[in-house]
Amino acid sequence: MVKVTFTLDDETVERLRRVARRVAKPQSQVVREAIKEYEARAGKLTAEERRGMLEAFDRLVPKIPLRPAAEADAELREIRAARRRWGRGHRTSPAR
Repeated sequence: MVKVTFTLDDETVERLRRVARRVAKPQSQVVREAIKEYEARAGKLTAEERRGMLEAFDRLVPKIPLRPAAEADAELREIRAARRRWGRGHRTSPAR
């Protein structure tokens, strides 16, 4: 084990003490278990975040236009051709 020092506010210390008493474990063990649990959840979406993303998906999917793949491919070819014609370094107006 490695001994470390942290600075905690009074409310957090009281919570730690209450939990340690309630589960009848040393405070250091409660901290170790809490960190282990936090690590497993860190970076994952909450249920509320997931629900919000699904709602956005449900709102946006019906707005995607339905059209044949050939039409979409033709549009992409036009965009690529326009980018090649008007790419970087091409001036559209005279320099001042």
